[in-house]
Amino acid sequence: MVTEISLSDVRGLIGMETGLSDWITVDQSMIDAFAAATDDHQFIHVDPARAAAESPFGGTIAHGFLTLSLLSTMNYNCLPKVREQTMGINYGFERVRFMTPVKSGARVRGRFLLSDARFRGAGMLMTTYDVSIEIENEKKPALTAKWITIIQFDPKDRPEDV
Repeated sequence: MVTEISLSDVRGLIGMETGLSDWITVDQSMIDAFAAATDDHQFIHVDPARAAAESPFGGTIAHGFLTLSLLSTMNYNCLPKVREQTMGINYGFERVRFMTPVKSGARVRGRFLLSDARFRGAGMLMTTYDVSIEIENEKKPALTAKWITIIQFDPKDRPEDV
């Protein structure tokens, strides 16, 4: 896998899978820390005994937003770095769909397909990724999304042909 690319190479990757992250274990301590940070203490996330007895999941599951937030670390783990980039900005999502719950102890990874890249202004490249977070040994992904990010760069580094 390519680990570094030039700003002028990004648009040539449109339509290609550009990254597949390493596996991340979503354990109960991660779920509990996320619950504490977001004040979302619903029993299906933080009470293993009750979740096993009263939910259809057989135990606790990760918050959907916890799973979504892992995209940042997955991005850093597997996407090629753009040499000219001075800063990356999370612009948002066009859509997010939570498909399959992530059970405590499961391993997940991100799959990134670059679907668009457009230069905006003198020093920004807006990228759109079709992303999915896969769960090890599950057919359906935990989530799918269209994620928009901005690569900030010095205007003097803008390719001449765009």
